[in-house]
Amino acid sequence: MNNAPIGIYDSGLGGLTVWREVRKLLPEESLLYLGDGKNCPYGSRPRTEVQALADAAVGRLVAEGCKLVVVACNTATAAAIDFLRAKYDTLPIVGMEPAVKPACLHTRSGVVGVLATERSLDGDLFHRTAARYGRDVTVIAEPGRGFVELVENDLEATPEAERTVAAAMEGMLARGADQIVLGCTHYPFLMDAIRRATAGRDVTVIDPSPAVARRTAELLDRGNLRAEPGHRPEYRFLTFSDDAYRDRLRRKAFSCDVA
Repeated sequence: MNNAPIGIYDSGLGGLTVWREVRKLLPEESLLYLGDGKNCPYGSRPRTEVQALADAAVGRLVAEGCKLVVVACNTATAAAIDFLRAKYDTLPIVGMEPAVKPACLHTRSGVVGVLATERSLDGDLFHRTAARYGRDVTVIAEPGRGFVELVENDLEATPEAERTVAAAMEGMLARGADQIVLGCTHYPFLMDAIRRATAGRDVTVIDPSPAVARRTAELLDRGNLRAEPGHRPEYRFLTFSDDAYRDRLRRKAFSCDVA
């Protein structure tokens, strides 16, 4: 048994979609969320820069005593997960897996759409997964340009969000995509706009956050790291930005209902 917190890290607000699922699945676990904020968005930054930012964040969570870290950022996972696991080799680290596999296995039309950041779409993990499971499937990858900025500025429920999401999805829907993979943890906050863009179509939208929460539980069990039964959890929030941003993280966490 181990009552130390689980660390969850993202470039900003997006990883709160993972935070929500971990909290739901593991209600006795304390959670320490680090939303960078200062350097968000990561999506078009060079790989080496993202790696350095991820290293600083995970190092901070380790210094705070976290027993396991979830890199709840697809871009940071793509750029840095191997580096992080090598540097912090005694720490269980969960990354964001691109949900291309279930999309390819369940498509009926043979066309799968992937929305992600530019850096995630350039990553080896995405290309390996798409090559392995997309042999007989057309995988259409589209950067969600402007998606992160909409969420970071609380503009999810605006006409601008509707237009931006519809434009990004237009091509994949026109080609018959019936599975849409959300490859960035910010994107589920735009689910209302995504559902309107797919209205009237038989389309499944895949958010990998629940699977990440399940993987977190598996690693806790493997390392005998679960909190004691009846443990009263604490929820803390850190940022490399300012106090106002930390307050935004806290507010959005407890109003986080994006399903």
